[in-house]
Amino acid sequence: MQAALSAVRAIALASSGMILIREVADAPVIMGISKPAGLKSPCGEVKIMNPLFVGIDVSSRNNVAYLMKPDGSKHSSFSVQNNLGGAKILSERIVSALESVQLSDVVIGLEATSIYGDSLVYALREDGSLGRFQRKIHVLNPKQVRKFKEAYPDLPKNDWVDAFVIADHLRFGRIAKEVYMDDYRYQALRTLTRSRFDIIQNLTREKQRFANYLFLKCSGIAQAKDIQNTSATTIALMERFETVDDLANADLDELTAFIAETGRGRFADPDAAAKAVQAAARGSYRLPKTVNDTVNQAMAVSIASMRALKEQVKVLDKAIEQQFEIIPNTLTSIPGIGKVYSAGIIAEIGDIHRFDSQASVAKFAGLVWHRNQSGDFEAEHSKMIKSGNRYLRYYLLEAANSVRRCDSEFRRYYDLKYKEVNKYQHKRALALTARKLVRLVFRLLKDNRLYIPPES
Repeated sequence: MQAALSAVRAIALASSGMILIREVADAPVIMGISKPAGLKSPCGEVKIMNPLFVGIDVSSRNNVAYLMKPDGSKHSSFSVQNNLGGAKILSERIVSALESVQLSDVVIGLEATSIYGDSLVYALREDGSLGRFQRKIHVLNPKQVRKFKEAYPDLPKNDWVDAFVIADHLRFGRIAKEVYMDDYRYQALRTLTRSRFDIIQNLTREKQRFANYLFLKCSGIAQAKDIQNTSATTIALMERFETVDDLANADLDELTAFIAETGRGRFADPDAAAKAVQAAARGSYRLPKTVNDTVNQAMAVSIASMRALKEQVKVLDKAIEQQFEIIPNTLTSIPGIGKVYSAGIIAEIGDIHRFDSQASVAKFAGLVWHRNQSGDFEAEHSKMIKSGNRYLRYYLLEAANSVRRCDSEFRRYYDLKYKEVNKYQHKRALALTARKLVRLVFRLLKDNRLYIPPES
């Protein structure tokens, strides 16, 4: 395996500005030196960092660790259980390794694998024996690790190799920031906001399921552009009337009163809405009674699920607002953003000083676009990158959609971007508005100041 890695390591290290190493068997030989990685002291001197690199492949039962010396050679590898006892053994082995090679710095990395690594990170952060050393813990994007591993085409797939790849990825660098945040307030808030995100996704899927049942039962209403498929009125109509014929032949005055009541003032002309509903019902397909009954049953379950999910969102929104109160911020000064969306953004960003610029925040969120350029040619249209923090991107997009309705500057910007193209107008304009919002969010958090809306 060492022979297969030599050429790749030389190229990668050369591009990253680190020490070039050629490995022959287990003996690394320095071939050339570029600018070494390090930190500048107040006197201008560069302090060379020589940390121990620890790659951890996490699973539900066991954690495989690979300890790598600063020169890339192996110190040790072992497996421990994914529990408190295993975390204690891991810490002890790391401390022993640091003392044996006389190092004071350690860089630990693991992939963001669902929830299996979260408790391990907490344990490593709270471990007193590791606290004596300078340590950094990186929770790495699995996509980045996978792309890094592709540079080693001959490596087999197993936990030990994966742990090695993570350790080597740490050694190569190119990890701009420590992903894990020390302040547990952000982590607590993130638990709530991510849970809310998951419920919203489930609610979206349930709404689509209901829309499918709606087409089966009353295709005309499902096709009507002026009638929302999952509105409270549509749901109430499906619960009130067993069949399409019952709806089509209902007394118009009674139907008008029913729509006015369930619509809660949303309809400017309830009578016209009632006539449109009946017209849609008369033009709908008819189902055999047996099929219609089963559709009603499935639709009832879907309606109950939507209502339950909406109640869960309300519970989480209340908890998010309470947790958000203990985190100082200025984002709620932006019109339309609100506490929940602000919390979702803050929970993922954490301490804004982790980021050097607004561009780095945008990249972290995945609100950047591929550059398609070759020679004198540069494409006018490009696709958004597929990587990035999906939770942060979601809350930024939702916040941008709300802010553009309440703030004149963002509204004008959205309208401008909407008119620039003929396809995907809203999607593109909203993404660009969210990108503009990132610049504002970064500046407000960085300067700790309130937003002053522009004069209309």
